[in-house]
Amino acid sequence: MQFADRIEAGRLLAKKLIAYSNRPDVVVLALPRGGVPVAYEIAHALNAPLDVFLVRKLGVPGHEELAIGAIASGNVRVLNNDVVDYLGIPNDLIDQVAAREQRELERREQLYRGSSPPLTVSGRTVIIVDDGLATGSTMHAAVNALKDMGPDKIIVAAPVAAHETCESFETDVAATCICVMSPEPFRGVGLWYRDFSQTSDEEVCYLLKHVEEARRKRVA
Repeated sequence: MQFADRIEAGRLLAKKLIAYSNRPDVVVLALPRGGVPVAYEIAHALNAPLDVFLVRKLGVPGHEELAIGAIASGNVRVLNNDVVDYLGIPNDLIDQVAAREQRELERREQLYRGSSPPLTVSGRTVIIVDDGLATGSTMHAAVNALKDMGPDKIIVAAPVAAHETCESFETDVAATCICVMSPEPFRGVGLWYRDFSQTSDEEVCYLLKHVEEARRKRVA
């Protein structure tokens, strides 16, 4: 099975989440950019508000692929203390890396959200969405950041995910993981889409605006 595109994937995933429809405590968060079209379909089907949740990895200088932590929307910083201690990375260097990534995070938040404040997640059921989960490292960072913001429940949702990655959310961070399929062998997210073209910033901005307009019309 392959999804035609992220729109079809989002609609199929929304069916798995229908129990959360029309609930005032539910919010949908998307990991940009590819997670936004998927999350849009979910938010529309559930009649829930949609927002982006930005995560930036903090890489070791000179070895950026090695993560020492992450920062996320809401001024949240999560550190992998085992890696920090093992490598002996000083706090001032961590602060430098975090400041650089914070500037990029703020740039993207301004682009996507403008002057609108982020959705409140404290005490709420949060459905956090991406277009697929391979290793799930970015989603793990997002979930760890979200936990510090006090949600009542976190649901990780993706159309397709590696089986062991989906299981890791339930065992490692006590989050529910819901997906349409967990194929084996997994190989890569893009293989399970016929159209996996890159989502543009313009599309992200349009979808965020459009879903809120649609919710206002429903209320009216």
